[in-house]
Amino acid sequence: MNQIARPGFLPLILVGIAGGILSGLFGIGGGTIIVPALALWLSMPQKLSAGTSVAAILPTAIVGATTYGLQGHVDWISGACLAIGIVIGAQVGSALLAKLPVGAIQWGFMGFLAVVIVSLWFVVPQRGDEIELTTLTVVMLIVTGFITGVLSGLLGVGGGVVVVPVLMFFFSASDLVAKGTSLLMMIPGSISGTIGNFRRKNVDLRAAAIVGLGACVCVPIGNFFAVWIDPFWGNVAFSVYLGFILVQMLVRKLRTKA
Repeated sequence: MNQIARPGFLPLILVGIAGGILSGLFGIGGGTIIVPALALWLSMPQKLSAGTSVAAILPTAIVGATTYGLQGHVDWISGACLAIGIVIGAQVGSALLAKLPVGAIQWGFMGFLAVVIVSLWFVVPQRGDEIELTTLTVVMLIVTGFITGVLSGLLGVGGGVVVVPVLMFFFSASDLVAKGTSLLMMIPGSISGTIGNFRRKNVDLRAAAIVGLGACVCVPIGNFFAVWIDPFWGNVAFSVYLGFILVQMLVRKLRTKA
């Protein structure tokens, strides 16, 4: 990426602020905000946007998991199981990122957003629920982590938009525990994915550091609202925003083809 095309400090900080608030609010890494913002608004190449997002998610996830953990909203064993899968999956995803054409990655990301938007309307989180750990549960958590890791390395998302609904719907976790555990899982996944992307030159460490800084400051703010807001309406608001991003990406893609 040449010097002229590199985004400035202030735009990157603003992207980080938005990603941090949503990370704390929804238990996501912020990739669903960071990737479109870097690619659409700051004109960063799609592959570089995805890799940079994975790196920026690391400090965001550390602060977010710590915030939720201090409140007792992290299932450490489930998080470890998810982490085992995501570390392996992130390497697979980052390898695919280097091989797939940009167009395929864009369409894959838009399809991913569409699935998330629909799921948010059907998954109604319940507070007070806990994950019951059995042998089958442990295996399924590892598999879930692996699939999430592939998406992390390939699409530049931390996987929270997948893991949080899955933990609530299939593993009976409360919404706050699902969010805190999701952020914990992203830490090793981000490290693994960033190593792979760095080797393949699919990450801008300067941009990732600035975005991560802005996100870290604002994660606790999002966490405050996560505890305060009704879980269902939080899902509705998030799905509406993702719909806006999806429409933007579709319009740009169709205009490019035309």
